[in-house]
Amino acid sequence: MNQPENAALKKDIGLFLGLSIVVGTIIGSGVFMKPGPVLSYAGSADMAMLAWLIGGLLTLAGGLTIAEVGVQIPKTGGLYAYLEETYGEIWGFLCGWVQTILYGPAIIAALGLYFGTLMVNLFGWSTTWTAGVGIASVLFLCIINIIGTKFGGIVQLVTTIGKLLPIILIVIFGFWKGDADFFSAVPEALSEINFGAAVLATLFAYDGWIMLASMGGEMKDPEKTLPRAMIGGILIVTACYLLINAAMLYILPAAEIVSLNTNAASTAAKLVLGDTGEIIVSLGIIVSIFGCLNGKILTFPRIPFAMAERGQLPFSNLLQKVHPTFQTPWVAVVLQLVLSVIFMLVSNPDKLSEISIFTIYLFYVLAFYAVFILRKRHKGKERAYSVPLYPFIPIAAIAGSLFVLISTLFTDFLSCLLSIGIAVIGLPIFYALKAKKRAE
Repeated sequence: MNQPENAALKKDIGLFLGLSIVVGTIIGSGVFMKPGPVLSYAGSADMAMLAWLIGGLLTLAGGLTIAEVGVQIPKTGGLYAYLEETYGEIWGFLCGWVQTILYGPAIIAALGLYFGTLMVNLFGWSTTWTAGVGIASVLFLCIINIIGTKFGGIVQLVTTIGKLLPIILIVIFGFWKGDADFFSAVPEALSEINFGAAVLATLFAYDGWIMLASMGGEMKDPEKTLPRAMIGGILIVTACYLLINAAMLYILPAAEIVSLNTNAASTAAKLVLGDTGEIIVSLGIIVSIFGCLNGKILTFPRIPFAMAERGQLPFSNLLQKVHPTFQTPWVAVVLQLVLSVIFMLVSNPDKLSEISIFTIYLFYVLAFYAVFILRKRHKGKERAYSVPLYPFIPIAAIAGSLFVLISTLFTDFLSCLLSIGIAVIGLPIFYALKAKKRAE
């Protein structure tokens, strides 16, 4: 049974909040943690910069394509809603099932544990507090987002500005004071030359951009807000990634960035900002992860909420409930909280998030191809937004997704099978719910 009209979700999302959601859900720890691995795979600074650029362009192609799909299907649920509308109920269900049960909770759990680890290290606490701090951070942000999308949006906006501060400092002082050889190569002993793997590493760092699409039903003017926020957010992130990598290469030689790995950003900051630089960057990474975590908690619960509205999950009557005071999908938020806490306590969230990425990219391919189907289906109908350079941009988006899928199959075949298996488990649940509906 669907919610009455007076219990509908509030349309609180405008352009600036939309931009902060895109930037906030993409920029987490990757901007600080990935320069070393990308350099190692690329073999030299110039090839590493090219990998980051290609990753950004492929992500932008995806964003431009999904913006057209999203404008034609402005529903809460995003990727899940797009696939259901385009390919039928079963494909939408499988996508939503994976995001609800595995993808969303695993990523929230991983970010929570990263946050806990950094907080424990910063304050010198015992490592036994890591999971506790992570759980507390997730619980706090879930409460904030239950109180209201607007409050979660304020947290998102503040943390997005906060996470950009250390990036801006490293960029400004890196170009000003850096004197390293920008075009230095990575010694053979430290390099694992594989340009495809370098691009793949950047694509994982860019992941998260599509989450804004899951909130189409809460946008004030989705026909204008969704494409503008999606494209603007991806361009901001791409610029940040290129600038901070360039600045770090002016501060530290490529070989040193590879050797320092996750400590490269803090070391670079210390060299150009002094002793306080390391603390600034450490706090910046903490704020970055906190904002990214909030972005996930703000967006992921909208997927089971949209599925529950259609009766596509067990206990749908409960999961589709909107809080009578705050007008937010509070039960769906609690579901994501419970699953995330379980993953933090009994599982390896890093591995769970890695295997879920493969499955999500399967659905990305279908979502990008949907633009061709929708144009054919709505031939002659005026569109509020059209992807530029059609059909080349959607083709580039599909090619980028296929690249991720094929690369992952070659590097981690068993995990790919496991990921598909988790998706397939949803099929008997889908058919059981369908049978129940027919019997009623």
